Amino acid sequence: MKEVFGGPGKKRGLVIRIGQCMSAASSIGIMVSASGFSTTTTFCYLIASMGLQVLWSFGLACLDIHALRFNKGLRNNFIVSLLVVGDWVTATLSLTAASSSAGVIVLFTRDTSFCVIEPKYSCDMFQISIALAFASWFLVAYSSYVMFWLVPSF
Repeated sequence: MKEVFGGPGKKRGLVIRIGQCMSAASSIGIMVSASGFSTTTTFCYLIASMGLQVLWSFGLACLDIHALRFNKGLRNNFIVSLLVVGDWVTATLSLTAASSSAGVIVLFTRDTSFCVIEPKYSCDMFQISIALAFASWFLVAYSSYVMFWLVPSF
């Protein structure tokens, strides 16, 4: 099996998983703390997608911790294949949620001036949450890319 930066069961892979989990959890926390997020469906979809991302990343971070603690390699074809599919699914969901939310916030701020007319909405908080969602997507996209390149090494 090739040794790649951020592979499963390695310290760098654990750092990437923790980064995914923390940025997705921060995105959820900021979006939920903003007033008026529940009136827009795409923001609720962002929360659901980031919630799935938190669960997936946390579970894999725990798997990496277990592998590092007991000095076990994750060199099983089934495990790597499962990680590839899970990472690609969560990456796709994260990208669609972040992109649709970004489209809505562009509509709110630039096209309709909704954020100026309705000051009760926290558009700045929405933008920060969406930026963190894109950060989470970038990390899971990198992780899925690494997993994809590990499959042919079996």
